[in-house]
Amino acid sequence: MPKRRTAPRKGTTDAVTIFHALFVKTPRRRRLLEEERQRVALGDLIRELREVEHLTQAQLARKVGTTQSAIARIEDANYTGQKLGTIARIAAALGRQVEVRLVKVKA
Repeated sequence: MPKRRTAPRKGTTDAVTIFHALFVKTPRRRRLLEEERQRVALGDLIRELREVEHLTQAQLARKVGTTQSAIARIEDANYTGQKLGTIARIAAALGRQVEVRLVKVKA
């Protein structure tokens, strides 16, 4: 059975304290939170770039060679199936290129 997340025992109602205890307290939780943040940011970036180019999801999908629903999924904050090749095709359709950098993790 998975471990149940619990709020701090001090009975605090401070949202930041509760959030920290639930999601940032351990290195694993910090890593998962950062992965989630990056995934959501990617979807937001694609949507913003699409809107800057004045394209609908359907128009972008045609340029990429996919469906409108595929673009909608990638822009959705809950989608976890992004693939680098698809992101690169979307970037190209938006007149951009994907740049991948590996940066040192701050301790």
